[in-house]
Amino acid sequence: MEKKIGKNVSSGAKKVERVEKEQELQAQAAGTPPKKKTPVTKNAKKSTPSPKKEKRVQKAVKQEKAAAEKRLDAAKKKAERKERKLMKRAEIKQKKIERKARLQEKKLARKEMIAKKRAERKQSRIDRKAALKEKRIERHAEKIARREMLKNESKAEKQKRIAREKKDRLALKAKKRESHDKAREERAKAREAARVRKAENKENKRAHKTVRKSRTAGFGGWLAAVISLGVVCLALATVVTAGGFRMNEMNVTAENGYRSTLYEMLSVSEDLDNNLSKLRVSSGNNEQRKLLTNVLVDSALLESALERVPVDQATSTDISSFVNKTGAYARTLLGKLAAGHTLTEKERNTVIYLYNVNDKLCRELNELVLNMEQGEFRAFLKGTEGTVSQKFGEMGQTSKEEPEEIVDAPFSGEGNVKENRLTKLEEVTSTRAEELLRGYMEAYHISEMQYTGETASRDMNCYNFVMTDDNGVELFAQVTKNGGKLAFFDLYEACEDKNFTVEGCDALAREYLKTLGIENVEAVWMSDAGMVADITYVSYDDGVLGYPDMIKVRVCESKGRVIGIDAKGYLVNYTQRDLKAGISEAQAREKLSGVETEEGRLALIPVDGEEVLAYEYACTYGEDEYVIYLNARTGEEEEVFIVRNGLQGRYLR
Repeated sequence: MEKKIGKNVSSGAKKVERVEKEQELQAQAAGTPPKKKTPVTKNAKKSTPSPKKEKRVQKAVKQEKAAAEKRLDAAKKKAERKERKLMKRAEIKQKKIERKARLQEKKLARKEMIAKKRAERKQSRIDRKAALKEKRIERHAEKIARREMLKNESKAEKQKRIAREKKDRLALKAKKRESHDKAREERAKAREAARVRKAENKENKRAHKTVRKSRTAGFGGWLAAVISLGVVCLALATVVTAGGFRMNEMNVTAENGYRSTLYEMLSVSEDLDNNLSKLRVSSGNNEQRKLLTNVLVDSALLESALERVPVDQATSTDISSFVNKTGAYARTLLGKLAAGHTLTEKERNTVIYLYNVNDKLCRELNELVLNMEQGEFRAFLKGTEGTVSQKFGEMGQTSKEEPEEIVDAPFSGEGNVKENRLTKLEEVTSTRAEELLRGYMEAYHISEMQYTGETASRDMNCYNFVMTDDNGVELFAQVTKNGGKLAFFDLYEACEDKNFTVEGCDALAREYLKTLGIENVEAVWMSDAGMVADITYVSYDDGVLGYPDMIKVRVCESKGRVIGIDAKGYLVNYTQRDLKAGISEAQAREKLSGVETEEGRLALIPVDGEEVLAYEYACTYGEDEYVIYLNARTGEEEEVFIVRNGLQGRYLR
């Protein structure tokens, strides 16, 4: 800071000037001209009235200069101290950053070393798992081949096959039933004859004892009594035997009716199984409508047959609930197809869930019909606990199985909505796609990469690649033919220890997405399934969640790295949008009734192939959790999800 020295003169200098002015005034009053001041140079000494005054002036000036220099030195020292302090802080901060970077590098190196050792130790286990996986794939392929064979079966051939199998089963059952009935009748006759003989012997003994005690003599009376008694016993035995035969005949008729109902249930369940199996893979609207109509009819027939089987109330309610739910869902999908819409991924997953449950019911019912003994079925009809009632109880529990939809975010699997953004990008060759993929997978130390062909889907065409890292771990990836974007990859690696939290996995996933050029995302669904964190992201622009622009990321909690990604929804749908709500969030929240909720947020959701702006609310009703979406222009309810907690994480229904 600049200091101006000598700006203010001392009190001695002022006194000198005042004396000179007084002398000039006195000279003017006396009429004598004032003495002219002799000009002095800059370095010449000033004349002073007296040496003492001059010394005082010089002393004052020196003191002022010394004080100014002292202040200047103090200011310089203060500035130097401040600068040293700032430099010291900067050095400490830089050292902390360097130390943190070294620790991070050391930590990453240690983790890589541990991962490498574990991979080496578990290589044999991975090989065994790979072999088991290949066997499962082979079995699955055989199952698909059989289903394809059944799928190509004509309706006439199918009816003939079902009729033939049913006829064989009925013939076998009829033969068994005849042998059992014959043996039962013979045993009943033998028991009845033994009972008649026993009754005759007892009456004979009683009559003989009575005759002995009687004082009346005579053989004729005794003989007449014995003959009369025998005739009465024979008549009674005849009546009882005839009534027993009639009762047995009625029981056999009832049993045959119930058996016929079981065969009918099995036949309808098999037909329902075939229709649901075909519906899983069908993509044409006409075929889907035909199959859904068959499912609706089969559900009604199965419900009618179930009402005629004497199962307990709880089991009947469980199975009937599943059958009714299947029919109601088929009716809903038929209405949607009739309106010109297509089935979503979520609806296809529900069809798969219905097929899986019905398939188990069909197999359990088939096992019951084929292995049921005569005595077991008769005991079941009498209400006695046994194998048959236990089997029906198992079927009731099977019908209550929940769908296996885990780690599923709202509106997942919707695919392309409105315009496909990939179609505007330039096509790349497989060679260029391989170069881009090596850049995407740079952090995975890829040692081998093999191009395995193309995959053509409804929304995009992709190049397929199989890769192997330095540890021999296999990876699979897909790169879009338009634009060369990473659409999917999966890492076949076991995660057995929990070393990272879900929040830490979220940070790792965001860092990886940044390497792909994706930053404007928000996590809308997190689930901790085993040792893998499943996180779903959507685009987030101007405070609006874009559910059509969805990315699913899987992070291994053992090694802290991304082991899977599915960005197809983001690639085909993401674009900048100009969105405005018609009503405020508070106005929309007023339309919610009976639930507890906090402030909602804007979200763009897919509804029947169109993008709809809505308010998203996380709600609770009692102990249940819901996610509700209200139209941001009309306030009408667009979608409701219920949140469930399963063994493998949270999922939606």
